[in-house]
This record gives sequence, C-alpha cells and structure tokens, in this order.
Amino acid sequence: MKKLPIAILILGVIACQTPKEKIPEPMLEKQTTKPVIYQMLTRLFGNKSTVNKNYGTLQENGVGKLNDINETALLAIKELGITHVWYTGVIEHALLTDYTQFGIAPDDADVVKGRAGSPYAIKDYYDVNPDLAVDVKNRIAEFEALVERTHAAGLKVIIDFVPNHVARAYKSDAKPAGVKDLGEEDDTSVSFKASNNFYYLPGQTFQPPARYNPLANERANSEDKKFIEVPAKVTGNDQFTATPGVNEWFETIKLNYGVDIQNNRNKNFDPIPNTWVKMKDILVYWAQKGVDGFRCDMAEMVPVEFWQWAVPQVKAVAPQVIFIAEIYNPQEYRNYIHTGKFDLLYDKVQLYDTLRNLTNGHGNTNYITGIQQWLSDINPHMLHFLENHDEQRIASKDFAGDAWKAIPAMVISATIDKAPVMIYFGQEVGEPGSGAEGFGGEDGRTTIFDYWGVPEHQKWMNDGKFDGGKLNDDQKALRQFYGDILKFSSTNPAIVQGAYYDLTVFNQQQENLPHLIHVFARVQGEERLVIVSGFNNKLVRVKIRLSDEVKNAFNLQPNQNYIGRDLMRSGADIGLDNEYAFEIDVPAYSSYIFKIKN
Repeated sequence: MKKLPIAILILGVIACQTPKEKIPEPMLEKQTTKPVIYQMLTRLFGNKSTVNKNYGTLQENGVGKLNDINETALLAIKELGITHVWYTGVIEHALLTDYTQFGIAPDDADVVKGRAGSPYAIKDYYDVNPDLAVDVKNRIAEFEALVERTHAAGLKVIIDFVPNHVARAYKSDAKPAGVKDLGEEDDTSVSFKASNNFYYLPGQTFQPPARYNPLANERANSEDKKFIEVPAKVTGNDQFTATPGVNEWFETIKLNYGVDIQNNRNKNFDPIPNTWVKMKDILVYWAQKGVDGFRCDMAEMVPVEFWQWAVPQVKAVAPQVIFIAEIYNPQEYRNYIHTGKFDLLYDKVQLYDTLRNLTNGHGNTNYITGIQQWLSDINPHMLHFLENHDEQRIASKDFAGDAWKAIPAMVISATIDKAPVMIYFGQEVGEPGSGAEGFGGEDGRTTIFDYWGVPEHQKWMNDGKFDGGKLNDDQKALRQFYGDILKFSSTNPAIVQGAYYDLTVFNQQQENLPHLIHVFARVQGEERLVIVSGFNNKLVRVKIRLSDEVKNAFNLQPNQNYIGRDLMRSGADIGLDNEYAFEIDVPAYSSYIFKIKN
C-alpha cells in the first residue's frame, strides 16, 4: 500500500483580497460548492463480463445496462464528492448488433467503427441506445428512470449533445409527431443551401475508404464496400469528397448551420436556418426529461451564433441546464463564453497538456502560472480533467504508467481556481485501459467503440455490489485520495470562492525552486491555503518563501509564530521562520495543502 501523498496542513492567518478573476456570467458567481463531474461510458460501466474477446459481440463480451446504475452505485459515486454524472453514449448511435426485431434498421459495417459503434455517430437524436436497455421496447422509460434515480441520489445528469455531425444512416424512428427528419426536405441538387440540413456532392456516389477493415478478421454480413449514398454527403470533419480517407470522419456527415463552407464560410443566418430549429428542439426534448446539462461535442465546429440563439431558449425551458463545450482553440474561448453563453469549456490544450507533460518530467511548472494569468478573467469557466474518453489513461504505459504519479496534477486541477473538475470512471482505482479491444486497439484508452469489460473498475463494481470488495489496498487508498481531494476542493471556501496568488515564479527567482515544484496560495475568509505540488521523481527538500503580496493577504504580523499541522497524516507541526519561509521535504509525485494558523 502506498502512503497517501497529499497532506492538508494548517499554517497561519490570511487576510482577504479581491479575487483576480473576473467572472463574466452569473452561474458560478455566488456558489458555495463547485461542480465535480463523474464521466462514465454508460455501456461499459455496469458490464460484469470479463471475457474481453477482441472484436467480441455483445453476446460474447457483455454490455452494461441503464438499470445496472442503481441506487447503490449512485450513492457510492456521490461519496467521492461527485455532483454531476455524465452519461456518455445515451443517445442512439450506429452499431452492429441486430435490433431489427424491435423495428430498428440495421447499420452497415462499412460506415460503423467497432461492433458497438461510436457514441458520436448519432443515428436518432430522439432515441436511446438499445444496447443500454433491459427491455429494448422500453428503453426511453428506462433512461427516464435512471434520471429519477440519479436525482434521488442527490446528483445531476449530463448527457452528450452531438451538434456537428450524425451517422451516415441517420433516421429518427422516435421523433415526436409532426417533426420532419433531418434531410427530409433538403434540396440535394445543390452542394449548399441555407435551408438544407446537410451538405451534398451532387452527381457523386459515396465510397467507403478502400483500406477500412471494420472488424479485422471478424467480418460482418454488411461489410462489402457497397454502402449506398447518392448523392454523397460531406463528412463530419468538413471534407468535401465522396471518397474520404480512413483517417477522416467518414462514418459521419456534416450538419449545415447556414455556413457556406466553400464560399469563404459565408454566414446565412437570416432567416434562422432549419438546422438551428431542429437542434434547439432536440435540446429542449432532453431537458424536459430532466437532463441537467449537455456536454456539446466539438462545439467550436458549430457557429457561435447558433449557441447564442439556442442556449437562452433551452434555459428558458429548463433553467438548471448547464452547457459544456468541447473546444480546443484558446483564441475562441472567450467568444464561446461571452457570445455563445457556454457555462464551461474543456481546459485541454492548456492546463491538461501542461500537467501531462509535467507528470512525465517535461517542462517547467511556471508554465502553469502563465496559463492562469492568461485565463484569469474566465478560469471559473474552465473544466479541468486528467482523463476522459478521448485521452489516455493515467495508469497506461502511454501516459504515466502509475496512477499515483498523477497526484500533484490532480491536486492542482482540483484546487488552483474556482473551476469545476472532472474524473473518468475507473480513474479513481487506477484503470490502465490496457488490451486490444477491437477497433479501439491497444492505445492506452478505454474503448468507446467496442463491447468490453473494464477490469480494475470491475473490481470496485464487485459483481454489482459497488463496494470495492475486489480492490487491493493500494487501489482502496487511491480511491480514498480521490474522495478526499474532490470533497475538499468542491466545498472549501478558499478553493470555491477565494483569490489565487502564484508563488512558483517568485520562489524560482528568489530561492531557485526546482522547475518541477509548483506553489500557489488561495484565500477566502478564515481559509488561508498554500498548496505545494511536486512532479519530481525522487524526494527533494525545498525552501518556500511567501511573497509580499501573499504576506499582506495573509495579514502576517511581526513577532508572531505561525505553525503548520499535517491534518491528513501524522499531525506533525511545521513552522514559518521570521522571513515567512519554511522548508519541507517533497516526496516524489506528492502534494501538500497548507492552511495558515498562528
């Protein structure tokens, strides 16, 4: 069992200072807690099967159901400090399991990735993935029951909204009466028309990539390179070709929001494009079923004007709903917050990428200082994470190779500002994402394309008991750490509401602080914190000095003694000297949270 590498230490008295962050939207302005999101791949979460055959069928490898996510599971998730559950893969998408007996048209293997299909190749925006239902005919009611259970457990529900593209064989069987299907009224004789739902390649026939082998040596009946689409539609990643490559988003087709992509991306928003109306109605449909939030896939590939128009309308119907944007262009962050009305944005290309590099021993912790300065006006809107379905598992050989090495990164993610934090199911027990699942391959990720069991997560699941009964001591300690840091960071006033002061650059200049040590302060009322995190791979002793700015904020008085007590470990004391500095041993991949007290 590894020694828990986080300590919360009490050190002295800090005075309040006006926060540096300017919060442009009211959502997070007066919060006393901040959201903590638990993402699960819904299809995998409750799967008890351990067969894990490469490219295995649903019958061979099993599949988790909505009903598996019972009260016990939800309360165990809540015990981690979670406030929101993101159910990934709820809406019906293209897949290769046969549900024709339930009136669901089969999908063609030539345009489906993996047997279970991508959750982001939507087949029917108004329906639930039949894989998730015990009674397929009752699948929407089973989802509604999950929403009720989640709310009863004191948790909120987030689902994916995929606005940019749909499966090539999109057809809604569950749409409300009077709703026209996407593309049903399109003029397919032209490439672009503002009122069309899709873009077309008139006179051309779609051809699946010649090199695409959907199921490797396990062939599907529909794998014949004869998927029919005339005229060809433009791919989800804006490729105007009838013969997309195997690395393109060839299994999806692009939705038309009134942007003439081939004509200088000219905008045609008056009158309101038909796609806008259809997608707003879909959002309202799910919000009225009790959904509390939407994680919007590739939101920046949809014009910000759509979000500006749609988000307020959805919130007028369901004020509780939050919108989270998957976005990777920092130059667009403020546009999608201020204009697009998003509550939260992915903080991937800045904080995540930096923390990942530091975890692997690269870079300098002062990079974090620069990120926080650049985001100072919007950082409450940045969603921090170390894992999600797109990223490699921390414990994988492709990332850190050891779940414990991410402790400093996790502490920083959770405590550096007012922003929410997210974890991915299995992260809290060190799931490595190993195995060649099928289409997913051996890539350090937990597959989103295949039927599969998640071994380390299944040890916590313990055949549906959700009690961690099969975890080893090391895994139990890791899960305890996650619960401690998530609950602390989401409720502590200095973290939720307090001001932020960087101490890394100051100490690098004054004391030659090692480049893999990061230090900052947070303060709100009586909560006065100094947080030290080390990405060093061996124990180092460091001296940390408080800057004048922090001393003033802490209201440190001359001739007074300030001590530090380790609340989560031994109770040992540590003191500030007369220069308001202290020395401390920083073990490999560890963090401390100091609270000042005299």
